[in-house]
Amino acid sequence: MKDKQGEHPFGDAGQLILFGAFLVVWVGDSFFLHLSTFLTVLVPLTVRLTILILSLIAAIFLFKSGHVAVSGEERPNRVITMGAFRHVRHPLYLASILTYFGLAGSTCSLLSLALFVVICLFYNYLADYEEKIMMNKFGEEYAEYRKKTGMWLPRLGKHGE
Repeated sequence: MKDKQGEHPFGDAGQLILFGAFLVVWVGDSFFLHLSTFLTVLVPLTVRLTILILSLIAAIFLFKSGHVAVSGEERPNRVITMGAFRHVRHPLYLASILTYFGLAGSTCSLLSLALFVVICLFYNYLADYEEKIMMNKFGEEYAEYRKKTGMWLPRLGKHGE
């Protein structure tokens, strides 16, 4: 297995396990058991589908624009500030989070939303781990980038000025 510099050693495995668990819970609750989908009667289908579509559009943009950091044979040896990285520091993780949110919100599955919280905490843990590595590797350059760019949400205004 190839070493992925800057990533948590169990990050990929954790993401796969949580993805599998989420799919089992979401599909099972949303389409078969209906244990926690009682809010669907209060939230119109058009609202739920709008949440899903907007979440997926944003996720696709973040994934496509943020994939520059992990594609190719070698990772860039600089702080990436273009594309989605111009707006948020972890666009690929945010794309995943938005996808989970859209799916859970589309069926109002409270069990899925509870697992979504766990998934968010896991991604935040991974992001914190990677940010420490980036600070050690790039120092002041990364510190400046952190001041100007939000971790999960874009910073409004003049980018840290």
